[in-house]
Amino acid sequence: MPLVSVVMPVYNSAVTLGAAIRSVLTQTHSDLELLVTDDKSSDDSMDLLMEFARQDERVLPESAPERGGAGRARNLAIERAKGDYIAFLDSDDMWLPEKTERQIEFAAAGEAPLTFTSYYKMDADYEGESTDFVPNGRVVRAREHVDYRAMLVRDHIGALTAMYDRTVLGTRLMPEMQKRQDYALWLSIMRDGADARGLPEPLAVYRAHQAGSLSSNKLSLVPYNWALYRDHEGLSVPRATRALAGAVWQSLRNSRI
Repeated sequence: MPLVSVVMPVYNSAVTLGAAIRSVLTQTHSDLELLVTDDKSSDDSMDLLMEFARQDERVLPESAPERGGAGRARNLAIERAKGDYIAFLDSDDMWLPEKTERQIEFAAAGEAPLTFTSYYKMDADYEGESTDFVPNGRVVRAREHVDYRAMLVRDHIGALTAMYDRTVLGTRLMPEMQKRQDYALWLSIMRDGADARGLPEPLAVYRAHQAGSLSSNKLSLVPYNWALYRDHEGLSVPRATRALAGAVWQSLRNSRI
């Protein structure tokens, strides 16, 4: 039974945090630890975390020494991890009960050190628990296989579904970037030779927080993608330009679907 280290950053998430944590603790694969970093919340998030920790020893909360953003909060959790696998879940999303079990089986069968799954996309005001979730909403389908080249054009991996094999890849931290830290991590893993495999079964629930149009949200990421291509991936200007053009086209196309 491999140990799974679940990484969860928290910032002012008291409203949705309970459902997220319960979705981890009710996994059919119970050999896991939930490593939560509270990023200096000003609401009741830390009190709620401590209550869960008193009830279940698998919940391991810590408070960040200073406000550092989601990427830094995730890294602080990863640094404490003891598991064979590292998995990610944000504090406003949920896993379905068989997610961990199914994904471990899938990763082992395909000898895939980086895996992800399909997931349901719901409105931000969705209420409910993972154990009584009735499949509805849009399904974001996981591609069967993603390599580095395809990943440059589009981030095909939903962070709430991602899991990597620490026994194969070692401990991999997210780059210290303002945004797109998870995307940068997947790229760095693939750049080192590991492709990603997607499990088509939807096994997680994502709450979509929409401020403004989808198109404007996507376009706001352009400067961060450019910095990712140039500074983190070290792409030449022509190659970074081609990748960015493809990314913008894919984002605008998908926002109309």
